[in-house]
Amino acid sequence: MEGAMFYWICWSFWVYLTFILDKHHPYRLKLSVFVLLLIISSNFHFTFAEVEFYASGFYLLILSYALISQEKIGAIFYYFICSFIVSMAYVTFHLFEIFDPIWIIFKKEWMMGICFGYLAILLQRTLRGRLLIILAGTMQGEFLYAYILSKYQFPYTIGAFAYLDVCALISALLVGWSIFENAGVFLQNHLHFLEKGKQKSS
Repeated sequence: MEGAMFYWICWSFWVYLTFILDKHHPYRLKLSVFVLLLIISSNFHFTFAEVEFYASGFYLLILSYALISQEKIGAIFYYFICSFIVSMAYVTFHLFEIFDPIWIIFKKEWMMGICFGYLAILLQRTLRGRLLIILAGTMQGEFLYAYILSKYQFPYTIGAFAYLDVCALISALLVGWSIFENAGVFLQNHLHFLEKGKQKSS
């Protein structure tokens, strides 16, 4: 069922941000509001120029552009290049799925999640940067893919639940990888603190 993965992941994030994360965390309120608005907007859609759009897709695109615009000029240019690479990869994946579907060896959502998550890790060093290029790049890819299909009179809904499933899965994988990356630093600091405590007690 399309949308199930999106709702499951988003509600899990929202519960963690609202009830588990430290209340003094500076981004706790902003992130929880962002996730809640994303869930709410996922049910609204409209039609423009005979193309159907979901509000959640526009919400993600506008928010990612707004956050990228706060960076320095050089960083904005690099974000543009990275998001363009993600867009091209996104469109290419979908076109290959149409013309040669035999290479989809397991569930498409997981293939896209792993491939685009790995691509984001290669292109950006921080979790914030990785999420931004994924959100901007995949939505740009949605527009380009819809434009290509329109040339062949194939209808396509931009930012639908199939897209949100993939986007939520990529985000969850990137968050998981970020936790894995920082686990070594956390354990090193924690063990170092325990060693100091033992030395003082002895």
